Amino acid sequence: MIVVVAPGQGSQTPGFLEPWLADPDQRALLASLGDAAGTDLVSHGTTSDAETIRDTAVAQPLIVAAGILTARALFSRVDRSAVTGVAGHSVGEFTAAAVSGVLTDVDALELVAERGRAMADAAALVETGMSAVLGGDEAELLARLDALGLSPANYNGGGQIVVAGETTALAELAAAPPAKSRVVPLQVAGAFHTRFMQPAVERLRTAAAGITPTDPTLTLWTNHDGATVESGARFVELLVGQVSSPVRWDATMRSFADAGVTGIVELAPAGALTGLAKRALRGVPSVAVKTPDDLQAAVDLIEGAE
Repeated sequence: MIVVVAPGQGSQTPGFLEPWLADPDQRALLASLGDAAGTDLVSHGTTSDAETIRDTAVAQPLIVAAGILTARALFSRVDRSAVTGVAGHSVGEFTAAAVSGVLTDVDALELVAERGRAMADAAALVETGMSAVLGGDEAELLARLDALGLSPANYNGGGQIVVAGETTALAELAAAPPAKSRVVPLQVAGAFHTRFMQPAVERLRTAAAGITPTDPTLTLWTNHDGATVESGARFVELLVGQVSSPVRWDATMRSFADAGVTGIVELAPAGALTGLAKRALRGVPSVAVKTPDDLQAAVDLIEGAE
């Protein structure tokens, strides 16, 4: 039982799509996805610098387009029906929506582009950020966050929780972290998945009202609580609400374990989710598809599970 997973913001690095675009068909696909998003994704995936692709309005469509591109390449080599399901982390849920058939590729890129712009605008209202907290006691951490006015944003499992809020409060947390924990600032532009993003929720809801989703044709898990979702319309509702609510990737991985998942393939820009899986789903093999050279290992994993 193989699950395809799609990473979230922060996974992108300068030039990460360069190896993929040696294929003219892949370059043309990325260009068309960029047209849907209203931005030059070919340049952003190849020559744009780290600061440019850190911009939320650029990063989100870039990551979703990369996932769609990778999925297309994967399913050109192995039958899509050989994969049981799909899930995405944060903005990766838009990739999952496209891969599962809930959204067309164009709808996914148009919606995520509006999401990125709306979240960037919301982030500009107050100076906020995010930090990963590694290790320590969860109850102690949550109490400390409450005292500082911070919020848990991503429950990533494997002893990692990403927290978010005003940058001054994040600095206080880093200066005096909970016992046996380490605080690592993240290169993102705002306090995503918290109350600070509420203005973006309303904008995305308005944009989503203009599309007609269909029900998924692969098992589709949600970050909301780790459950599977059988209604495309319901999944889009959850995509909208997810902007200001925590990502429960820990619950999603528990659902994988309960379902008997035997392997994980992570779409580009890959690495973060396979890293979490190695800590939380010990013994479950995984492949991070970072470049076309990794596709064969993903095919081998999928075909070996049949």
